[in-house]
Amino acid sequence: MSKIPTPFRPLQISVLTVSDTRSLAEDTSGDALVTKLTTAGHFLYERELVKDDVYAMRAVVSKWIADNENHVVLITGGTGFYSRDSTPEAMIPLFDKQIDGFGELFRQISYEEIGTSTIQSRAVAGLANNTLIFCLPGSTGACRTAWNGILKEQLDATHRPCNFVELLLGTYEPKLHEV
Repeated sequence: MSKIPTPFRPLQISVLTVSDTRSLAEDTSGDALVTKLTTAGHFLYERELVKDDVYAMRAVVSKWIADNENHVVLITGGTGFYSRDSTPEAMIPLFDKQIDGFGELFRQISYEEIGTSTIQSRAVAGLANNTLIFCLPGSTGACRTAWNGILKEQLDATHRPCNFVELLLGTYEPKLHEV
């Protein structure tokens, strides 16, 4: 019995840049994410830039996760160790479930590109109110690495054996192992 191939299902994705120094006009990391997600066939739902402030970040992301039309939030910036870097601290309390493997895999892939400097990345991800949130470093290269190495496949319904689209759009059916 052959399976019917799963069709690509576009998602609504919002992009938040966290920066004390950039404007949207200078936001190459946010631009790279927008280009990657639209080229892949997804839709940009909203885009904003906020200062590295826990409450400003939470306000924007809380609005997005309360909106059932928004499926994914990509955040770039604020994941390092500088005193103002607070994206993980802002987002982790919002998570219903943390996706531990995201940060682990991101650092593994990054290691091949930047060596031990990847240890300074505090990239995290989680699920909040059926919305995926991915917190990425602020560099354009890191955003491309995360998209090409993880997000492109996990946000594609055709990727097997599993992807997050099934979970987000309600098509997930746990597979029982045959004996």
